[in-house]
Amino acid sequence: MAMDVVDYEIKGAEMQFVEVELDPGEAAIGEAGSMMFMDAAIAMDTVFGDGAASGSGGGLFGKLLSAGKRLVTGESLFTTVYTNNGSSKARVAFAAPYPGKILPMDLRQLGGTLICQKDAFLCAARGVSLGIALQQKLGVGFFGGEGFIMQKLDGDGLAFVHAGGTVVRRTLRPGETVLVDTGCVVAYTPGVNFEIQYVGKIKTALFGGEGLFLAKLTGPGEIWLQSLPFSRLASRIFAAAPQRGGSREEGSVLGGLAAGGLLGGLLGGDDD
Repeated sequence: MAMDVVDYEIKGAEMQFVEVELDPGEAAIGEAGSMMFMDAAIAMDTVFGDGAASGSGGGLFGKLLSAGKRLVTGESLFTTVYTNNGSSKARVAFAAPYPGKILPMDLRQLGGTLICQKDAFLCAARGVSLGIALQQKLGVGFFGGEGFIMQKLDGDGLAFVHAGGTVVRRTLRPGETVLVDTGCVVAYTPGVNFEIQYVGKIKTALFGGEGLFLAKLTGPGEIWLQSLPFSRLASRIFAAAPQRGGSREEGSVLGGLAAGGLLGGLLGGDDD
């Protein structure tokens, strides 16, 4: 189906959200739970699959196939479609799930296809199709981690992708190669070759803290890299969390002294 042409505005710094402006009859699709607010004229409808064929009678098989692709990438079976049923422009906003940047991707300028991390998609204009991109090399499947099963965005409209921390875009010339932590790869165009490379030294692999394998990206094409993958953020939070029930202050010595010593002494002073 024809892509809806939407206007947008990205707001915020570390915790961004994107406002999508819809003309009457236009619609946007969003990941479940990503909507922040919307005007009263916008109708919200949950559909089975990615919603790209909504209104075009894609049939039961097409809807099952679309939903199955989303399930493989770890996303919900359902997508929400936001349609402007009013007679004037209306807006709907989608919020980033964690600190980082929202990247507007014009699929028309990128050749019609973009491959991105499975949790990177945020929202898009109606007509953008969400599929899967399975890495064909066996090594990527076994050792690629987050890079094995990725999302594929097809169409010629706008899609919005979220990345953690600071984002850098690089253009790789034919044959140019860059080695990246597998979790730091946000997206790349289909012309980029994605492989997995062993770090090379057992001491580096065991004690370097960067893992056993790196992503090897070879041009030509465009790549987007993030400084803070969600998996890295989650592991740091887990490592800092209390390991034995209850709460623990960040400064455990001073916190324990204040709470267990001084405060306890004041409250229990009448017993002396």
